[in-house]
Amino acid sequence: MNIVLTGSVAYDYLMTFPGFFREHFLPDKLDQISLSFLVDSMTVQRGGVAPNIAYTLALLGGKPRLMATVGEDFEDYRHWLENKGIDTSLAKVIPGVFTASFFANTDRSNAQIASFYPGAMAYASQLSFRDWPGAKPDIVMISPNDPAAMNQYVQECRSQGFAYFYDPSQQIVRLDNGSLRTGVESARALFVNDYEFGLIEKATGMNTESVLQHADFVVITRGEKGADIFSAQGKVHIPVFQAERIVDPTGVGDAFRGGFLAGYSHGWSLELCGQMGALAATYCLEQKGPQSHHYTPQEFTARFRSRFDDQGQLDQLA
Repeated sequence: MNIVLTGSVAYDYLMTFPGFFREHFLPDKLDQISLSFLVDSMTVQRGGVAPNIAYTLALLGGKPRLMATVGEDFEDYRHWLENKGIDTSLAKVIPGVFTASFFANTDRSNAQIASFYPGAMAYASQLSFRDWPGAKPDIVMISPNDPAAMNQYVQECRSQGFAYFYDPSQQIVRLDNGSLRTGVESARALFVNDYEFGLIEKATGMNTESVLQHADFVVITRGEKGADIFSAQGKVHIPVFQAERIVDPTGVGDAFRGGFLAGYSHGWSLELCGQMGALAATYCLEQKGPQSHHYTPQEFTARFRSRFDDQGQLDQLA
């Protein structure tokens, strides 16, 4: 399946705080917050929503295409992705600009406080689906990116007749209500977590039933409570896949999407796609950073079958 992934490309600066953020907020002084957290460690990881999804999809045999704007410091990252089987020919280098950067501090309860520097991502609208060369994509993933570019991709996919999955997540608060509603109504599927879906409900007045009047399905992830998939056939609950250890939540939602897309590209049921997403998310959770996990399709299949029944379908991954 020809899958094009749009979204941020970033370097992730990941820090760990040995306490709990919640213990340091004063409810009566929230309008005067002034906090600094001394961290125990920091690592720099390859990240960004689009390559995170692409990485997991490639681990499971997919050949995704990355469409994003990147900085002059991207060359080593490009080499890494290409070696994993990801097509970066649609990644455009912006001269004189750094690749976007994500700064995340995680406490003992896995709560995060983060900041994001857009860098080259701010130029994402320079890329376009107009006059698309070659074969039509089977699916475009519109993930968090420069808000103007996200709106542009929605309009271009509509005019070109390209099916897309809509994953506005972190950028919901930066999209105006009308653009957000258009993005949801024109999508083949919507991917969000439960808090983000609440924001969409508030901004657009749309619940799962009204979204399904337009989309084929809605995926709502719920952290440790698993995920729910809504479609015309009803609701399917996807439980979490038990982790052997919990190290870092960064990129877990992206890994879920990569696992889901791997199943979807084979035409498998939404339940099986969701279960693949659940295991892919757990692999990510067990490592530091969004692209540190690794497995072969055979290893993934063996672990999957310790919890779920795929009726032999995952043999096709190999």
